Amino acid sequence: MKKEPFVTNEQLREIVKQFPTPFHLYDEKGIRANAQAVREAFSWNRGYREYFAVKAEPNPFIIKILKEYGCGCDCSSMTELMLSDALGIRGENIMFSSNETPPQEFQFADRLGAIINLDDITHIDFLERAIGKIPETISCRYNPGGVYKVSNGIMDNPQDAKYGFTKEQLLEGYKILKQKGAKRFGLHSFLVSNTVTNDYYPALARTLFELAVEIKEKLGITIDFINLSGGVGVAYRPEEEPNDIRAIGQGVHKVFDEILVPAGLQDTAIYTEMGRFMTGPYGCLVTTAVHEKHTYKEYIGVDACAANLMRPAMYGAYHHITVMGKENQPCDHKYDIVGSLCENNDKFAVDRMLPEIGIGDLLVIHDTGAHGFAMGYNYNGRLWSAEVLLQEDGTPTLIRRAQTPKDYFATFDCFDILKDMNYEYR
Repeated sequence: MKKEPFVTNEQLREIVKQFPTPFHLYDEKGIRANAQAVREAFSWNRGYREYFAVKAEPNPFIIKILKEYGCGCDCSSMTELMLSDALGIRGENIMFSSNETPPQEFQFADRLGAIINLDDITHIDFLERAIGKIPETISCRYNPGGVYKVSNGIMDNPQDAKYGFTKEQLLEGYKILKQKGAKRFGLHSFLVSNTVTNDYYPALARTLFELAVEIKEKLGITIDFINLSGGVGVAYRPEEEPNDIRAIGQGVHKVFDEILVPAGLQDTAIYTEMGRFMTGPYGCLVTTAVHEKHTYKEYIGVDACAANLMRPAMYGAYHHITVMGKENQPCDHKYDIVGSLCENNDKFAVDRMLPEIGIGDLLVIHDTGAHGFAMGYNYNGRLWSAEVLLQEDGTPTLIRRAQTPKDYFATFDCFDILKDMNYEYR
């Protein structure tokens, strides 16, 4: 499958006249179409809700678009809760799933009326001390341990993850929560990240649905909602087949009818917490080739760096690259595409076959709409880039300005570093 940018070279050349590179660009049309597809894929479940994982792309303009399609917010920190609150997303439209959580964050989540999703059995008493009660609606995060397989393929090792209750802890935890006044219960699990298979959600659903039936039989507790969390991924590589969210939704529906309906649990709501799938393919990092280097390898230096997109440096993650205007030229040059950080892992691509790149060429680094800008940092004093939304009519609009030195130095309260500096940055 050929990966193509959602923006043309001509469009991009006009955009960079207004917004200098590097910047993250988002496709409003694509985000809207995908959000609608997700809603339709799970419309068979009356209580369905997608809680967008704010950590994936914490931009209020993007979250407001998703809100129009019924999405709530999956939050894991105080600032994510604050962002949700500022957008008018409150109450049970927030799922607060965190770990090693400070008491003040539980307190704020409770004030907002968020559904609190506990990560550990010890957090029951911790939460009660923090807010003075156990909420009537509460959720628990399950970790089955062992090795998780889908279609006979090993997907991940939950036993090595720091998240969630064991099964024994989960059963005991629900008993304790009921004794302490909880009346509505949720079950949550996140086992695998970035799956590119339509089988993952149905397989996870089977695990959780069977567990919900067991909880009802052993404890007399009805699970009111089951949260499949995230894990539905992005086809980063051209040869990968993207997930079909409608097929995934129907797969979950089939397991729902097979397991929950006969057990009298047909009113169970299904929740998801997708981030990467919701926005990942609908963002890209736009950068300009500014240097070339010919030593033991061929290097192209760009004006973006790992501070703008950490995943390749952190995980060795693959992101496809298009050299704009040269989409149909042969990929007959082998390059490392590198940034300016004083770290040798600051590479967007290693030994990548691409068309010949010249200074001034625009490069589009694909699939950065989730865990792209959001994972940015300021190492080497590099500043966060702007975020630009390509609106449905093709008009670009700034949805986050680029960071400036003034922003960077703002937390040095005892120094006014810029006071005597008479210069303009960009």
